[in-house]
Formats: sequence, C-alpha cells, structure tokens
Amino acid sequence: MNEIINRIKTIEHEQRRRTDSPLARYNKGKVHLKQMAFHRCLKRNRWVFGGNRSGKTECGAVETVWLARGIHPFRENRPSVSCWVVSPSQQVQRDVAQQKILYYLDKSWIREIVMESGSKSSPEFGVIDYIVIDNVFGGTSRIAFKSCEAGREKFQGTSLDFVWFDEEPPRDIYEECRMRILDRNGHIFGTMTPLKGMTWVYDEIYLNKHDSQEVWYEFMEWSDNPYLNAEEVTLMSESMSSEQLESRRYGRFTQASGLVYPEFSDANVIAPFDVPADWQDCISVDPGLNNPLSCHWYARDFDGNVYVVAEHYEAKRDVAYHADRIKKISDSLRWKRDRFGCLSVLMDSAANQRTLNGQRSVAELFREQGITVDTRVDKGMYTGINKVKALLKPLVGPPKLYIFANCVHMLREIKGYFWGNGDMPVKKDDHAMDELRYYVCNMYERYIDKPAKTWVQQDKERLVRKLRGGL
Repeated sequence: MNEIINRIKTIEHEQRRRTDSPLARYNKGKVHLKQMAFHRCLKRNRWVFGGNRSGKTECGAVETVWLARGIHPFRENRPSVSCWVVSPSQQVQRDVAQQKILYYLDKSWIREIVMESGSKSSPEFGVIDYIVIDNVFGGTSRIAFKSCEAGREKFQGTSLDFVWFDEEPPRDIYEECRMRILDRNGHIFGTMTPLKGMTWVYDEIYLNKHDSQEVWYEFMEWSDNPYLNAEEVTLMSESMSSEQLESRRYGRFTQASGLVYPEFSDANVIAPFDVPADWQDCISVDPGLNNPLSCHWYARDFDGNVYVVAEHYEAKRDVAYHADRIKKISDSLRWKRDRFGCLSVLMDSAANQRTLNGQRSVAELFREQGITVDTRVDKGMYTGINKVKALLKPLVGPPKLYIFANCVHMLREIKGYFWGNGDMPVKKDDHAMDELRYYVCNMYERYIDKPAKTWVQQDKERLVRKLRGGL
C-alpha cells in the first residue's frame, strides 16, 4: 500500500514539475502573437528581425528544444534530431543562445553534455560543444553549438535536420549550413537584430531577390512583447536616436542614405481579389531587353484608391515575347481593350528612340504586336516620387495605394529603393519604380491635377455629343 501511495506522489510531483517548467509556461500566460506566427510557419527558411528584448531569441530557443525533444506542436516531429545552434562568437554563445537552451531544457531530459571549456557540472559558466537529450519517441537528439569566428571550414561535412542562427552569420557560413540540411530535407531559421545595415540578409531574405517560396520573415519590436513594461519602453525610446530606434527597437534595416519610400508598410500590401471592370485604369511598362522589362496593371476605384493588381517582370526576352505575355495576362484579367481590340500601355518616352542596331524603335515594335503605346509620360523624378509618397501614406486617413501580394518584384523593389548622392535614387533594381511613377503622374494628370471644366465647356461637350448622336 505504501508503495502505491509513494508511486502516486511521484507521478503527481512529475505532473506539477512539467506544468511549472519554463517550457510549459512559454506563452501560456500573455501570448506573444508574433512568436506564435514564427512557430506555426512551415517554410524551410524562416527569420525573425527583431529589436533587443523583443522576444526573438526566446522563440529561437523554444523552437530548438521543441524540435529536439520531438514535441513541436505544428511541425512533423522526428524520433532523432541533429542540429546546430550558430552564434557570432563563443562568448555570445555562452551568454545568449546556450543560456536560453539550458533554461528551457529540463535536466531529466539530458543524457550527456560535452564541453569545449569549463565543467559539465556547471555548463552555464563554460562553453558547450554539444548536448545529447532524450526524444519522446525513444531516440536521442543532439544539439551542437557553433561559433562563426571558427570559420567556414568548421561547418563542413555533417548532415543536419535544422540550423538556428542566433544573430546574423557571414554569408559563406550561411551557404555552408544550407548544404548541411540538403540531404535530410531540413530547414533553417534565424533570429537577429539588423545592426550591420544592408548586408546579404537584406537582399537574400528581406527582399527575397531569388523569389524563393520557402523564405519567410517577421519583424518584432518592443510593443509586440507583452512582457515588457510600458514605462521602461518609453524611457528607453527617449534615450535613443531615430537610427538606433529603427534597429534596436523595431528590428529594421537601416542605411545612412535612407529609403526613398519609408511611407511604405504592410498596410499597402493586400491579398489579390477580382477587380471590377469599371476599376480598370491603365497598364504601365518600363521596357528592357537585357535588363528586366517591368509591366504592371493598375486599377482605380471610385474613391480614388489605386491598386496594382498584376505584374510581368522578366529579363533577356524580345518584344514579341513580352507582348505575348502582356496579352495573356490581360486576357486572364479580362482587361479592357480599345474599339480595334488593342491593348494600350504607358511607356517611357525613350521607347521612341531608334538605335544604330535597329530601324524600328521599341514603341514601334510593340505597336506591330498589337499593343498601342502612349509615351507621353511625365519623367520628373522629384515630382513623381512625391506623388507616390502621397498615395502610400496620405496626411489624413488610410493609404490610397495598394499593391497585390502577388506583385513580388514591385514589392521587392519598393523595399530596396534608396537615395544615392544628391536628390536622386540609386540607379539599381528600379524598373518597377520607374513605371509606377509614370502611372501615378499620368493618373494625377487625368484625375487630380486636371482643372475643373467651366459650365461653357461642359455645355459645348453636351452639344457635341448630341450632334454626334444625330449623325
């Protein structure tokens, strides 16, 4: 009888211990919604760009323990896992990632700890090489710690299920780690504060320049963390410069020259929907042969809101190919045509120029393919940019410019469009930005800046319409 009572007490103690453990308490009280979005995402290359104390490292450590233990609530679990936790240096490993992993690991799960330096009886004070823990499916998992300061050669030769980058790694180490997960169909995730500016992470992950379907990212800032004290946040914010706040509070990438369109935000991106025929407004094209040709379809509702609803963006193709793609996309959208059945597009006036290599201009070549070209566009850079800014974020009210989420190249360009020397943007990856500006200036001319007609002009127009109707 005593044996049964003692067994019951042991079970009750184990249940209380599991309920009160840090891992069990993780997001059981105040829910950090962006941490949950990270954990739920099933993409194979996930990143959190977060300010200091935003909760980014917590979710990286918990994700690692969940996967190693085989208890991840949203992903397929494996009975035996091998992974790396990669930090910028051994000191950062000891003070940050290693500390968090040990916090969320119950000691009863640990089979073995192998140290680089220090005593395994007090691993938190030394540098850990790897930890072997029990997996709930009966196997064991190995969490190894790596330091970027060791160099790329130390990251070769191992097959892994996943890699967690705690802070930004050098690009060569990132690429080497991608090779390590290849044969196991593994995945990568990173948690970092972008203090180094516009590095490879900005291009590869944030801009997703290769348009990978497996890349995902989330921004975390102080207000997203429900455990931070509001007064502490206010005091800390007041002591920082605007540039420091961008990276250390909001987790944003910064550059001294600055974004052309800092007004752009997630509020300007919407899910695609069927656009009413009455909203169809214009197709705008920035031509290119070796460089990408950028073409977007623009709609405008009766409240003056502009929608970028589709795109064609491709390089190293001839006019016949581009014209065919523009026609097919237009057909899929049931886009309006003129009375002769032709599409009409706006295009840079440079398309009228003839080169020594060709007897016909780009505009003429498009016209031969059944696409009418209007090159009467306002190319004023400063005026056009300010008009786009006014649509992205008006002084009062919600945005007036919305970009469909499937227009990935325009979204990539607008997020990476920076000022260069003087008052001119950097002339790089700006094809969609040029034709966006052409459209917006044209739209202002037709709808907004156009002077109101006098009653005499309106009366003359009514008379002309009446006479034409009688002919």
